[in-house]
Amino acid sequence: MFFSLAIDPIVFSIGSLPVHWYGLILGLGALAGLFLAIQEGKRFNIPQEFFMDMLLLGVPSAIIGARIYFVAFKWEDYKDNFVDVFKIWNGGIAIYGALIGAIICGIIYFRYKGYPFWRIVDICAPGLLAGQMIGRWGNFVNQEAYGGVVEESFLHDKLHLPDFIVNQMYIGDAFHHPTFLYESLWSLLGILLLMVLRRQKFVRAGEIFLSYFIWYSIGRFFIEALRTDSLAFKGNSGLASFLNGLWSPMKWLGFEQGYLDPAYGNIRSSQLLALLTILAAIILIIVRRVTGQPKDHYSDPIVSTKAAAADAVVPESATHTPQRAPQVRQPEPEKTPDELPKE
Repeated sequence: MFFSLAIDPIVFSIGSLPVHWYGLILGLGALAGLFLAIQEGKRFNIPQEFFMDMLLLGVPSAIIGARIYFVAFKWEDYKDNFVDVFKIWNGGIAIYGALIGAIICGIIYFRYKGYPFWRIVDICAPGLLAGQMIGRWGNFVNQEAYGGVVEESFLHDKLHLPDFIVNQMYIGDAFHHPTFLYESLWSLLGILLLMVLRRQKFVRAGEIFLSYFIWYSIGRFFIEALRTDSLAFKGNSGLASFLNGLWSPMKWLGFEQGYLDPAYGNIRSSQLLALLTILAAIILIIVRRVTGQPKDHYSDPIVSTKAAAADAVVPESATHTPQRAPQVRQPEPEKTPDELPKE
């Protein structure tokens, strides 16, 4: 008989306070994203303190947004246990909610600092993918966000996964799709793609950030249907059939959708939102191009309006030419009789 070798979600404890792998992994993901943003920011002479402060404000905003989004769709599970809403170390955050929270924070923070929104989020886009790529391993440790049932041979022989991943995917009484790994690898490819794309001269301000949404959402649309824990709602059957039809190429690759309880819903929320995000991002790129709104290219200099305004204000002492003090003529000493001219 096979015994699961599940990883202990608690790394260590400080007194009675447990330190979870989930939190450490999310923190590592945030630091990786910060590193990428700082390195790219150097090209535009943006101080690293700007990005560090952004992280300190953005991470709590993203966590709050992610938790609110998740709890809103799972309210039936939390309404009678409200204290569980705050137990994020047990998992249960949604990336789309995190993005909403982070974007709202970014709009306020960038305006406060005087930086253009589209230019800064372009710089941060690869870092967002890095955070998501690493953060998914927190789901791996918690044995959550997994897919439908598969044979052990699929994990070993077809995916060639190491034993520690295969063993961790033994949940309940069966092996499951490592959807966390699929999404993590998809994010890694996205990072490489965005880094190449941002070196192209034709790229305009905002298009790296919008490309991030397109890339991530494409992967999320197809991977989401493999999961068995999707947030869902009861919607139009025609819409559900349309989404299933778009997903059908995955069947040609030998994948099957994860089980979704019909009593819970027939439309996966993240799958529908991914599709809408792709369409919205593409339309926004086209509209901005047609209207000529993104006048700046990605490689153009970035200047803070507040910094520029500060430079324009020259201190009075710098422009004031000091007047010379009037010279006081000293009276000549009186001459003695011997020094008087003789007639």
